[in-house]
Amino acid sequence: MRSFTAIVERDAKTGLLVGWVPGFAGAHSQGETLDELRGNLLEVIEMLLEDGEPVFQAEYIGTESVDVA
Repeated sequence: MRSFTAIVERDAKTGLLVGWVPGFAGAHSQGETLDELRGNLLEVIEMLLEDGEPVFQAEYIGTESVDVA
């Protein structure tokens, strides 16, 4: 079992949830619900892994809050 971290945002124009795995080229999808998005991401990642191990172009570190006065 492998685990990948996905970033999830809601598109302001479409209202859809958009998710991608940082640094994993092609590992992105969208869905109307978190369950749908998760399933779509799973399918994409499984297809990409069929081509071999990913070469990550970036490393996910985390989120950071920035306070602006």
